[in-house]
Amino acid sequence: MPTPPPPSSSQATAVSRDRGDACPGTLRLHAADDGALARVRIPGGVLTARQVAALADAAGRWGDGALYLTSRGNVQLRGLSDGCAGELAAALAAAGLLPSYGHERVRNVVASPLAGLDGLGVRDVRDWLVALDAALCGSDRARELSGRFLFALDDGRGDVAALGADLTVRAVPGGAALLTAGASARGLLVPGGDAARAALLAAEVFLALAAECGARVWRIAELPVPPDELTRAIGAGLTAAGIDARPASGDAPVTAPPPPGITGDALAVHAPLGTITAGQWRELTATAAAAPGAELRLTPWRGVVVPVRGLGPRETADALGRLARTGLVTDAGSPWPRVGACIGRPGCAKSRSDVRADAARTLADAARSPLPLYWSGCERRCGRPPGDRIDAVAAPDGGYHLTTTAAGRPADTVRLDDPTRLAAALAAIAP
Repeated sequence: MPTPPPPSSSQATAVSRDRGDACPGTLRLHAADDGALARVRIPGGVLTARQVAALADAAGRWGDGALYLTSRGNVQLRGLSDGCAGELAAALAAAGLLPSYGHERVRNVVASPLAGLDGLGVRDVRDWLVALDAALCGSDRARELSGRFLFALDDGRGDVAALGADLTVRAVPGGAALLTAGASARGLLVPGGDAARAALLAAEVFLALAAECGARVWRIAELPVPPDELTRAIGAGLTAAGIDARPASGDAPVTAPPPPGITGDALAVHAPLGTITAGQWRELTATAAAAPGAELRLTPWRGVVVPVRGLGPRETADALGRLARTGLVTDAGSPWPRVGACIGRPGCAKSRSDVRADAARTLADAARSPLPLYWSGCERRCGRPPGDRIDAVAAPDGGYHLTTTAAGRPADTVRLDDPTRLAAALAAIAP
C-alpha cells in the first residue's frame, strides 16, 4: 500500500509519547549501521573559526571525515569509533560548542542566515540569538524540552518563519517582535528587547501546560490544547513576567531560502544531500578566514553562508569559483537545492534502499519535478524538511512510492519500480 503523506503542522493531532526522547546529541550518541552518530547543536548555524576547526578535526579523528548538515542547521558526525564519546565531548566543549552539558540537545535554534548581510531584513537577529541561547542554558526548566523542540528567529524576511518551528520570533517594523506558537494564526507582539526572554518563557509555559495535561509531548503541535488557548496562556505568562504582550495576527508572508551565489555581503553555497567533505570544509574555512569576522553560517536548507564583508568584487568572485570547484553548488539554477534524501543504506538498518545513490543518478530528471523531491529509505522520512514536496519512499517490495504532499490538495501517489524511470513517474503524478 502507498505510504500516507506526513501531516503538516496544521494537521498534526495531539499525542502522548510512551517513551522518553531518544533524539541523539553530542553526549548521547546514536548507534547506526555505519558507526556511532553525534548531532552537534549549532544555534543559528553560526560557527567561529575555532569551532569550524574543531568540527573538522573531530570528523577526521573519530568519524568518517565528512560533516552532515541537518534541516535545522546543525551538524552530524557519522562513523564515529567506539569509545570516543568522552574525548569528542571534551574537544567540542573546549571549542565552545557545549556551553552546558545539561542543555546540549535543547539548543535547537534556527535564524535567518543572511540577517545583517544583504539589507533585506527588518533587523539583524544576532543579539536575539545570543540572548536566547544564554537564556536556554541558564534555565533549569528548559532542560525538560525535547531534542526536537525548535525555536526560529526570523529577521522579518520570512525565510525561517516557514520552517514550522514550535516558537517563532519574527522582527516587525517599529522595533517590535511577533511571537507565534506552532501553526497558530494568532501571535503576540512584544518589545524587541524582550524577544529572547519571551521565547524562553513561552517554552516554559508549553512545558507547564503539558504537565497539567499529564501528556508527554515533544512538540507544540502534539499538545492537547487549542492554539488560541496556548497563545492566551503564553500572553498571561509574559504579562506576569513584566513583558508587554499584545495579541496580533500571526500571518505574515514567507520567502524562499537564499539561492546559491553572491548575495549582498555574503556567499551562499549548497551542499548536495547535506554532505560536506573534508576538502570542501577546508575551502569554506579559508574563504571565511579571508574576511573580517571569520565565521560560517549553516542554513536549515543544508547550505552554508559565508560573510565576506570587506572583500572586493574580484576576491569574492574568485572565492565562489574555488568553492564551486570543490563540488559545492554555487549556481542558483542547479537542481540540487530541490533534492534531498535521508542517509539510506548502508548507514541505516531501517532503510530499504541506497536512496542517496538513486537521488544522485536521477538528478537530471528531478530537475523537471514540479515540487522539491525528497528520497526516504522508509516511512519515517528522517530529515524531511517541512513544506510542499514529492516524497519518494522506498517500498517494502522494492522500488518507490511517489506521493505529492501539498497544502490544499489531496495526496496523489504513483508507483516507481525503477528509479531510472523517474521522469515518467513525475509526468504521471498530478501537477
